[in-house]
Amino acid sequence: MSLNFNKVAFVRSASDRSHFLRDGLPQFAFAGRSNVGKSSVINRLVNRKNLAYVGASPGKTTQINYFLVDSRAYLVDLPGYGYAKVSQAEKERWGRLMESYFQEETGRITAGVLIVDIRHKPTADDVTMHDWFRQSGCPEIIVANKLDKLKKSQVEPALALIRETLELTEDDALVPFSAEKGEGKDTLIRLLVEKCGG
Repeated sequence: MSLNFNKVAFVRSASDRSHFLRDGLPQFAFAGRSNVGKSSVINRLVNRKNLAYVGASPGKTTQINYFLVDSRAYLVDLPGYGYAKVSQAEKERWGRLMESYFQEETGRITAGVLIVDIRHKPTADDVTMHDWFRQSGCPEIIVANKLDKLKKSQVEPALALIRETLELTEDDALVPFSAEKGEGKDTLIRLLVEKCGG
């Protein structure tokens, strides 16, 4: 199966589980903490500047957003986590929404894409999100974004720290990525298509 990532359309935002899509198409769930560049990664994948909303201030994705790729699979943009300037009640609402999504029996996640910042050790929230993907039983791809901010000599040690913190094995997919420059895009697309059975 091949997917044309240039053919993409926004379908809906879900603020509670009654709005989740359950039509059986593959779902690639994108998660990451606020301001890690999640929307920018999605926009780079589909060659669009502002398909997924890129906020000047973090914490703008407060619902689960579905984008249909090539009429055959969804990119699912999950709310960013770990942003301090959001009320506790709002954080709890996001948490419940995410938990509902992960507990879905229909419209199961085909692959999880966890976006981390290559410059920093994954946070406790990143580790929690990684565990959620693992417990849901879906394959996971770790995307280490902001590659363009590192010198070449810093890349391998940074990736090693991510592997160690998230307890990744050699079989786990870890993709160095630059939403800014497009490095890693082809690798990520190939992995997503593979998870779709392509």
